[in-house]
Amino acid sequence: MKSFGSRATGERLERMQASPLWVPGREGDTAAGFRNRAPIRPGLRDPLAKMPSLTDFLCGGTRRVPEHPLPSLDPLALWQRRPGSGLRATWLGHSTVLIEIDGVRVLTDPVWGLRASPSQLAGPKRFQPVPVALKALPPIDAVLISHDHYDHLCLPTIRALAKTSVPFVTSLGVGAHLESWGVDKSRITELDWWQSHRLPGTEVEVTAAPSQHFSGRGLKDRNSTLWSSLVIRSPKHRVFFSGDTGLTDQYTEIRERLGPFDLVMLEVGAFHAAWGDIHLGPVHALEALQLLGGGAFLPVHWGTFSLAMHAWDEPAETLLQLAPKQGVQLVMPKLGQPIEPSQVDTVTPWWRGVEGKGAAPVIEPLREPAPEAPPTALPKGMPWPID
Repeated sequence: MKSFGSRATGERLERMQASPLWVPGREGDTAAGFRNRAPIRPGLRDPLAKMPSLTDFLCGGTRRVPEHPLPSLDPLALWQRRPGSGLRATWLGHSTVLIEIDGVRVLTDPVWGLRASPSQLAGPKRFQPVPVALKALPPIDAVLISHDHYDHLCLPTIRALAKTSVPFVTSLGVGAHLESWGVDKSRITELDWWQSHRLPGTEVEVTAAPSQHFSGRGLKDRNSTLWSSLVIRSPKHRVFFSGDTGLTDQYTEIRERLGPFDLVMLEVGAFHAAWGDIHLGPVHALEALQLLGGGAFLPVHWGTFSLAMHAWDEPAETLLQLAPKQGVQLVMPKLGQPIEPSQVDTVTPWWRGVEGKGAAPVIEPLREPAPEAPPTALPKGMPWPID
């Protein structure tokens, strides 16, 4: 199946095998592949929690999706203005964020597809449309991809981006998937942990850093590509993006080597007691934030797909309850709302009120249109903008 991608060969495979994170396979034991380096923290995985069955995953839990689409904003007009602080982020759903950092635009884990699945006919279906069409994005200087799971690496999205000239920065081995889907090899940079890449013609540098996770798109390719968190640095600002991860003490090393951070994006959704070592959830995300040294906290990896048994809004409600008590600067914009972390003082629970009432507006106009250009409206309805 095309969506499974391709396995690395030749020079790419040799570079992967030279990584200190690569473990050669042993006959009758484990297959060759990448491994997490740090010991797993005790207590992250509840030993009494049972791994969810397929039935649990498909039918378990309550309120796993909202009754109506969440309110969202059309960001096109505001994107035409430069952020006054030099740093602005627009959450577009799940782990997709457009980051503007001192004149450079980078896009994290872009997913515009209908499903987080190898098939667009079955599997977890998005309950929230992307607030802007992929082809309507402003010019992007780089696409960053943390790892190869379907809710972070989306075949129809990559095929659309392959038709542009945008470069990709990703983890070791993921480039094989990108090439198989039409991205030219010259546009792909693959990083091992602690390796950096300067975006050409800019002062912005992207560094791959540790995370506690795994990889794989099929039944026989587990851990065949690397997973990473990513740090974006300019001379004035530093941004941390977790990708997918469990809580790891390596965040202290990340803080020491690459911090402090103006903006920290951590995954908070799709958590379960049986896989607490590979996903944070909101409580562990707050602890991870402290290990990273703090910074404005933008939660990601929620509000788009139902990938666990918890209620769709549980991550947001838990953070709203706990973060202020810990002195955390929480940044929780609406979908499609460009926001400068330095200008955020309070959080409004905008996600409330979409159940038991009329549907919230799917696309709301921003109240601050750019004076030099009128707002651009999206088509009516809820199109899936892969075209």
